[in-house]
Amino acid sequence: MFWQFIYNALAVPAMFVGFHAAGYYAPKIREGIRGRRDVFEQLKTQLRSARNLKHTAWFHFTSVGEFEQAKPLIEAIYAETRTVLTFFSPSVAPNVSRYPHADAAGYLPFDTPANAERLIQLIAPSVIVFSKFDIWPNLVWKAAERSVPIVVVAGTLHAKSKRLSPFAKPFFSRVHRHITLHCAISEEDAARFAQLCATGKHAPPKNQIVVTGDTRYEQVYRRATAIEPDATFFPGQATLKNPILIAGSTYSEEEAVVLEAYQLLQEQARSENAPVPHLILVPHEPTPERIAEIRAKLDEWGLTHVCFSALKTMTPLSHVNAIVVDTVGHLAKLYRLADIAFVGGSFHGSVHNVMEPAAMAKPVLFGPTIHNAYEASLLLERGAAKMVQTAVQLADAIAEWLSDEESRTAAGERGKLVIEENLGAVERTLVHLREYV
Repeated sequence: MFWQFIYNALAVPAMFVGFHAAGYYAPKIREGIRGRRDVFEQLKTQLRSARNLKHTAWFHFTSVGEFEQAKPLIEAIYAETRTVLTFFSPSVAPNVSRYPHADAAGYLPFDTPANAERLIQLIAPSVIVFSKFDIWPNLVWKAAERSVPIVVVAGTLHAKSKRLSPFAKPFFSRVHRHITLHCAISEEDAARFAQLCATGKHAPPKNQIVVTGDTRYEQVYRRATAIEPDATFFPGQATLKNPILIAGSTYSEEEAVVLEAYQLLQEQARSENAPVPHLILVPHEPTPERIAEIRAKLDEWGLTHVCFSALKTMTPLSHVNAIVVDTVGHLAKLYRLADIAFVGGSFHGSVHNVMEPAAMAKPVLFGPTIHNAYEASLLLERGAAKMVQTAVQLADAIAEWLSDEESRTAAGERGKLVIEENLGAVERTLVHLREYV
């Protein structure tokens, strides 16, 4: 009770004020606030017309990556189970709105005891499933009071997680010990969950933590194998005669490093009379402001460029340094064209999806921050990826792989093998999830 009091008396009000204050400056947060205003009425309307089935599985995820991890599980049980989806980030809202395997979906309201109680009464879940790590305390506590099973799938708890710190650990142990089952992605994550759950007088039951793997491997592998390897994807593609470097899901921090590295590659190519790779730059959020910012940077570096949306059938690209992708939904197909893939996020705060290029047998590069992605460390261990700290290191890594096709191909094949070796997590997780639905 002590930690529930502290959370609801101090943490919840502070988060509420901080969230709304940040909304004045961040459009995405404002969008999330607007989306939560009528969420109970929206869910109630959707549930009135939902399928009348015996069991209801309520899946919650924070954003797109966690949604991808939940998708194969949702689709596997959808025929016999009513599914309700909630999410935190506005970035996932368009994806969920188009998703055909949901009976009801909406933003997760702010985590107050009253909201959690009202949601559980409204949805009447047979089980609540959290994807990866977006676990909300009041929702867990209220579900536990009503004996609703709680399952974490593709569970991750990295070694540097603040949940394991001396101050936070006693609090989070009071949350995680109420979770019925943690399906961890690795033995290391399972051990850390056990350490967290066991804090205090009572250790968790033996079946509370199991290793099932990461369900996202199936999703990524299925998409990768569905893309035609030799298909002409965009106008002028055939005129790209030099190797192709894809910089995917980048922020401004990565773009600064990538463009400096590209300039170094140009200088090296001139001195050695070698080809300069074409750069296809795919920003994480291609808003008009971001595209304008990127084009200004390219102009500063004296790099010729064209926007993806401006390409026409006869657009010659052989002398273009960079293509700036200013529309969404193309990254997976573009990775198929790459000789080398640089994955963004790792200079900004946390690396993005390294599985996608690896599944297509592309050698992968990323920056220093990969604590959020266990698969990135696997790729490093197997020699399928390289971590870089500076633009000089990035340029050297690209040049090394471009000059040695055999080494580059071998790295890509090792990455694909890592993905293939980790398939099967969906079935392993379903074995446990079906006990509740």
